[in-house]
Amino acid sequence: MKKLIIQIPSYNEDRTLGVTLSALPRELSGIDRVEWLVIDDGSRDRTVEIAREHGVDHIVRHPRNLGLARAFMTGLEASLLAGADIIVNTDADNQYNAEDIPKLIRPIVDGEAEMVVGDRPIEDIEDFSILKRALQRLGSWVLRKVSGTPVRDAPSGFRAISRSAAQRLVVFNSYTYTLETIIQAGKNGIAVVSVPIRTNKKLRDSRLVRSIPSYVVRSVETILRIYIIYSPFKFFLTLSGISLLASLGFGVGFLYFYSVGREDTHIPTLLAAGILFLLAFFLLVMGILADLLAINRKLLEDIRRRLLRLEGGVGPAPPETGTLSRQDAAPTSSGCGKNLQSPKKRPGG
Repeated sequence: MKKLIIQIPSYNEDRTLGVTLSALPRELSGIDRVEWLVIDDGSRDRTVEIAREHGVDHIVRHPRNLGLARAFMTGLEASLLAGADIIVNTDADNQYNAEDIPKLIRPIVDGEAEMVVGDRPIEDIEDFSILKRALQRLGSWVLRKVSGTPVRDAPSGFRAISRSAAQRLVVFNSYTYTLETIIQAGKNGIAVVSVPIRTNKKLRDSRLVRSIPSYVVRSVETILRIYIIYSPFKFFLTLSGISLLASLGFGVGFLYFYSVGREDTHIPTLLAAGILFLLAFFLLVMGILADLLAINRKLLEDIRRRLLRLEGGVGPAPPETGTLSRQDAAPTSSGCGKNLQSPKKRPGG
């Protein structure tokens, strides 16, 4: 039996969550069972009540707001615990057209991909300024180069993930999961594709993009940080090479002045060459140590994946069991998931 779980990270979404849930499917071709999961990221409004009223199968709650990335990871691990074979992530603000979910999951069902990212019609979205569209294209191009994946719309949160891929994803950043998971997928050999999807009319402003400059800075920081985590030796070796070339340049300059009898006036050039050479050496050593740490991290990720497979094999708790306590649930990356609830009664079916 193939199970699909649609997860929705939510924070104070009582104005939009009902609209989003009303559009979600309960039956899909090639899928035996469709369930919904809402991750309440410390909401202080009626988000949880709205979820229950719409018959959400599972509700995971954070006691306080931890951010979108943590909510996404909590949802992945709760979905794995509930026995999901495919996980679809969508936003609570109804940004993405739920009618495109069959198109989103098709490459996974057909065995052609393990992660599918929805490609929004950026040029046709009226709310996007010319600058934002240009930055979206530039950012996606950079991420394609860094990750080695063909993703055309990197910031898109509308995506489908296979069970095996979800077991290999670990988000370190607390700001957003979109960029980091694509880089991880590329570095871990997860097959990623993009499919064109549609968007709905905006119901509220974005909470991630409060200003273009801050979003750009945080995105660059995220890409750089994850690249260092997954390719530390290459990163530090590049810096070491640059420093070594600069050292050689200063050294050649000093030798030239020495050959014409002016070395006394260019002692700082020799000092600069020596300092840059030492810096190149230390960067190389840092690269070797970072690479060893990366190997250790990969081993820990493999252990985590094996544990998730073992715990996920238990299967989902039946609806009549009510609340699944933290003791019975798989630990989340944040360590702050409060409980996994399965409503006893689903309105309208």
